[in-house]
Order: sequence, then C-alpha cells, then structure tokens
Amino acid sequence: MTSQPGEPGQAAPRATGPSPPSAQAPSKASPRAAGRAWALSEAADGLDAKRGLVPVLALAVAIIAATADPGPAHELVFLAAPVVAFAGWGYLPRRGPRFPPAAILLLCGVAVMVSAVLAQLSGGHEPAMFEVSILGLVVGRWCPPLALALPLGLLAAATPVVVYLVQDPGEVNVGIWILGIVFPWILGRANARERRLAALLDDSRRELAHQSLLDERRRIARDVHDLVGHGLAAVMLQVTSARHVLHRDPVAAEEALRSAEEVGRRSMRELRRTVTLLRTDEGAAATAPPVSAGDIAVLVDEARAGGLAVDLRMRGNLADVPAGIGVAVYRIAQEALANAARHAPRARTDMLLERAEDRVRLEATTVGPVPAASAGERDRPRYGLAGMRERATVLGGALSAGPTPDGWRVSCWLPLDADEVAARTFLLTRTAAPAGVPAPGVPAPGAASPDADGDGVPAEAADGGLVS
Repeated sequence: MTSQPGEPGQAAPRATGPSPPSAQAPSKASPRAAGRAWALSEAADGLDAKRGLVPVLALAVAIIAATADPGPAHELVFLAAPVVAFAGWGYLPRRGPRFPPAAILLLCGVAVMVSAVLAQLSGGHEPAMFEVSILGLVVGRWCPPLALALPLGLLAAATPVVVYLVQDPGEVNVGIWILGIVFPWILGRANARERRLAALLDDSRRELAHQSLLDERRRIARDVHDLVGHGLAAVMLQVTSARHVLHRDPVAAEEALRSAEEVGRRSMRELRRTVTLLRTDEGAAATAPPVSAGDIAVLVDEARAGGLAVDLRMRGNLADVPAGIGVAVYRIAQEALANAARHAPRARTDMLLERAEDRVRLEATTVGPVPAASAGERDRPRYGLAGMRERATVLGGALSAGPTPDGWRVSCWLPLDADEVAARTFLLTRTAAPAGVPAPGVPAPGAASPDADGDGVPAEAADGGLVS
C-alpha cells in the first residue's frame, strides 16, 4: 500500500475551487439587475389569474362611467382605450424579447393616463379616473423594480393635477384622486414585496433541504467508512496474515483467523446497530455512545500488541469530555493509527491527547521511513482524511494533516461546548466501533502479519485497502 493525500508520504492538497453557493456571501442586486430579474420572472410566469382580472375591472369602470354620464360617441373611445390597454397588458404573451414587460407596462400606463385626461376635457365621465387608480395598483403590484415603479406611480398621481388644469372650469377634487391613486400603488407594492419574500423563503427552504441532504450523505459516508471499511480492512489483514503463516506456524494462523472472525462479528453487530438507529429515532436517545476519549488508551494498546510502535501521552481529566467530542476524537485517533500501520509500518507514532480548559487536542506524529506513493495509488479516491476533517469541522473544531521533515503529523482540536452541534449529527456519538475492535491495518493481539519482505504488512492486503 502506498500513501495518498492526507497520509504519510504525500503532502495534503490545498483546497481549490469556488466555495459552494451556500457558503458565499450574497451580494446586493443593482436596480438594473433587479429589472432584468423582474423581466425574466414576468416572461416565465405567463398568464396570471390575477392579471386577467385587471382588464375585467377596467371594463366595469368604463361601463359605469359611460352609464353614469352618457356623452358623444367620440368620448366613448376615451373610455374604451384604457380597457384595450389593460387587456393588451394582461393577455398578451410575455415571452421572449418581442414583448418586454417594462415596455408593455409603460405603453399601457401612457394610454390609460392620456385617455383619462381626454375623457375629462368636457368635465364629465369623472368615474373614468378610477382607471388611473387601477393603473396605480398595477404599477405597484406587477412592477417590482422601484426604478420603474416610482416614476410610473408619480405620473399616475399627477394625472388628477393635469385634468384639473385642462378642465374649464376645473371640477376634479385633486387631493382625493391623488390619494385614490397613491393608496392602490402602496397596496400593490406591499403585495409585491410579500410575494418576493415568499419566493425567497421558498428558495431558502429548497436550498436548506438540498444542503441537509448533502450533509446526511456525507455523514452516512463517514459512518460507512468507519464501520464497514475499518472492519473489512481488519478482517482482510488478519486473513492475509493467516495465509502467510499457514504452513510454518499453524497456531499463529489459527489465532489470526479467530481474530478475523471476532472482528467480523463485532462489525456486523455494529452495522446492524447503526441501521437500526438510522431507521428509528426512539432508539437513538436510549443508546449510550460505545466509545469515548478515554478508550483511546485501549486502541493504542491493541496497536502495540499488533506490532505498531506507538507511544501515548494523556493529559488532563478526560472522564467528563462530552460524548460527541469523545467519539470524534476516538475516530480521528483510530484513523491516524490505521494510516500509520498501512503506510509507515516500520515508523514510530507519538500520540498526545490533552484536555485543556475549553478544548480537547489530539496530535499524532509518525517518525520514520514512509514509502512513496505510486502513480496508480495517487489517483485512487481517498476518504479517510476527508472524514476526519468533517468530524472536526461539524463540531466547531479544526484538523490539519501534512508531512514533517521526518514523517507525518495529524493534529486536531475540538471545543468542549460542541454537544449542541453533535445533537444534529447524533450518529457521531453512536456509530463508533466499540472498544476491542482493532484499528484497520493493525493486527489483533497474537496475530502474525508477515509478508514476503518481512516488513510486517502483507502487500496484498495493503494494496487492497478499502479505507482512507
């Protein structure tokens, strides 16, 4: 087995590429960009049921105005023009560059305002001013960009002033009609803002659901890697060791097979346990974490018994380390020892586990010869380091891994107040392999693991490693 990114023998790659959309800071859209977004949304919406009611309302106003104050036939044209304008705005297809929504609304507004002014020249048909009130509602509701909605709204509000000036004598109550136009405009703006906020909320919900799905997939990938991968790798190493010593040391071969059988059974029990927790929420709360930070000492003892040179130093009181933190530290230590056994079996690993006032720190330094990675091995996907970093990050900590002048170092720290975060990823505290399962790449006590070169690691097992 050769090394790979995040393991002895190869430098850890730097993160490249853009950050995910959810991690990028949102930028404030310009009025021009807002106008483009409005145009696109208008084109995508097609016909709108509420828009279709506007021409009907305009027609009703025209009929009321014509009935209340009958006049010459040419004045009826001025009453019909707003209806035609609203019908064109409401029913024309708004798709493609041939019908820009802003241009259609602008032409509709001009037609309505001019028709209202001309209909008032004789001093009659004052109900036709309601057409301008409808225009104020339309501009406020269906013209979200303020750069366009505000000028059109001001023009609509100025219509009563123009009517008062052109009438002889002026009979229009300017103040009341201005309020009758401005209030629908404000009402439309409020409704449009509510609609945009609802759309943003819907987009945010979809984004959160997508992000939750990705987080769940990453969490399950970590658990599968830790449970299935570690267990199968340990079984494979034991079986390979038994094959190598089968003829010259049957007792050692039998012990290796017995150890492989025990590891396999424990892994199956833990896998069933994990599947049960994934399927039910009730069992999770009643299940205690199988490992803790204090169990790292057992893990190191098993690694030593398997032939790996490991020295562990523990500082501080680890008994009351929160469950989620304890499991994460245990899994990171397990992966670090597994990588050392696979890629630097002749090297020595010094491990420091320290509990400070507000954090737990783990450092594993491997010193010794490290084989170089072949081209084929460098191209293989590796997930061990990614899983370690995700475990540290999700709990609010950090992890670094990289080469040193004489080996490799993995260092991480986790805050002690991170159990609230661990609650969102409860399997971190409930899917760790129980103490007693050897770290992958480390033979169980009493199991031999020679190879053709006599370096203590079977080449076949190393080349077929499933984890990291």
